[in-house]
Amino acid sequence: MAFRLRKTVALIGMMGAGKTAVGTALARLLGVPFLDSDEAIERAANMSVSEIFQRDGEVFFRARETEVLTRLMSGPPCILSTGGGAFLAPANRAIIAEKGVAVWLKADLDLLWQRVRHKTTRPLLRTPDPRATLAGLLAAREPVYALAQVTVEAAPDYSIEDMAAKVLSALSARPDILETT
Repeated sequence: MAFRLRKTVALIGMMGAGKTAVGTALARLLGVPFLDSDEAIERAANMSVSEIFQRDGEVFFRARETEVLTRLMSGPPCILSTGGGAFLAPANRAIIAEKGVAVWLKADLDLLWQRVRHKTTRPLLRTPDPRATLAGLLAAREPVYALAQVTVEAAPDYSIEDMAAKVLSALSARPDILETT
């Protein structure tokens, strides 16, 4: 069965939830572009997210994030991976709801920690106890992530392709997102 994407699917969730990997696989399944808001910010700034955080701070980064999200959500339908904190801003949630659909890739703390513990590219985890920091971020963010129109739960035994298929199935249940061709 072939589908046509009617609106952009913004993947939200914690760092390590699989937004980039699952998003890439989902875009391939649907034959649409895959975009990453953090990559777009890095290209525009000509520096990494970590460098932006260090040099200009989180408030500056979040303002650029909203600008980039607005631009990307205004383009043709695609699969969009957002930064872990992007959906926390009411303005970003409004942009996504108006022009697309938010899909929360929900993963528990143990799975997230397994995926991010060896990464050095996570500025928010540069703390004395990164697992506790991750747990705190997850607890604070989950109520906001729960505002997403679609939630897909991850499991340790799911492959990237399994998760992409689960997201596709969840999107298929909504007549406003996918059209069968």
